[in-house]
Amino acid sequence: MKILKFGGSSVGNAERIKNVVDIVINSLKVNKKVAVVFSAFQGITDLLIETGNQAALGSNIYLTSLETITNKHKTILRDLVKHENYNEYEVIVERRLNELYELLQGVFLIKELTPKTLDYLMSFGERLSCQIITFCFNDKNIIAEFCDARKLIKTDDNYNNAKVDLLKTNIKIKENFENKTNLQVITGFISSTVNEETTTLGRGGSDYTASIIGAALDVEEIEIWTDVDGVLTADPRKVNNAFPVLNLSYEEAMELSHFGAKVIHPPTMYPAMVKQIPIRIKNTFNPNFVGTIIGAKNTDFRFRIKGISSIDEVSILRVQGPGMVGVAGIAKRLLGSLAVAGINIILISQASSEHSICLAILPKYTAKAKKIIEQEFVYEIKDG
Repeated sequence: MKILKFGGSSVGNAERIKNVVDIVINSLKVNKKVAVVFSAFQGITDLLIETGNQAALGSNIYLTSLETITNKHKTILRDLVKHENYNEYEVIVERRLNELYELLQGVFLIKELTPKTLDYLMSFGERLSCQIITFCFNDKNIIAEFCDARKLIKTDDNYNNAKVDLLKTNIKIKENFENKTNLQVITGFISSTVNEETTTLGRGGSDYTASIIGAALDVEEIEIWTDVDGVLTADPRKVNNAFPVLNLSYEEAMELSHFGAKVIHPPTMYPAMVKQIPIRIKNTFNPNFVGTIIGAKNTDFRFRIKGISSIDEVSILRVQGPGMVGVAGIAKRLLGSLAVAGINIILISQASSEHSICLAILPKYTAKAKKIIEQEFVYEIKDG
């Protein structure tokens, strides 16, 4: 069995979706069993967030944004399915769009968009895209079933970036697939708590969905289909002659993805690595290219350096002072206080003299981190 995952750029419009359907059909000819994970249509997740924020501000502009979302889904549905089936399918899509309208109307009335509500709002992107793509498969006489990943992937209630309970999740996945013979079209990115509250796995989480399901089912390979020919040696927007790396170890891929290589979501590696399942990165727009294979061993020894990655926007915090020299526990207090606040540290550098420590974090956490550090070291700062 194989798991194929397609990102938003692969399903940006009806023509791209038709191309993806052909890729899946070709895979079905070779493999006895295939399951497919899809992201929301290109740009829809960002538009849902924007629409939710507009509604929370009490702005009627949210209705215009909702109309854009509605029109995109209806247009894609109309372009994908036969005329005689359109009305039947439209009723189901219309019902879901009405649910979205009611949710946004509630946000508009109470003028509040909590992380919990935001997760539920974002879930409409994947639920709509996968429902429409399921219709497309059925229209081509490929018997497919819509599969809501919220029934499979169980998490804590850390909304917007939930932690997966792999034990409960693996049981749910195995139970779901035990007697399934039809093609499963699975929503990426979304999940739920044990109380059935909708959560999400963080932006880019559809890759993680595919890896979790693939590992639970012990598939032979997890394919991540994107818009580039695999993992490249550098960002092609910055390096014109960047080229695909044919083979990477899990560890190499993890390092590159953590430090800015956006082709794969960092947590994706863990479930596959535990089960030693290869991950293949392929290009939806160049399906015949072999892509990059990520596995347990690095078999491509042509280059000692695999790639260069970078993060464009970071904030650097420098904590320094003579009172740090030779004092045990400073680093523990510094890092611990940020960890308690849920602030992820990208990079740490300490001077050999112990006079200063530098931390790299995402810009959105800058003010919060500065305040936390000042609170933690309030007495040291007071004493100069």
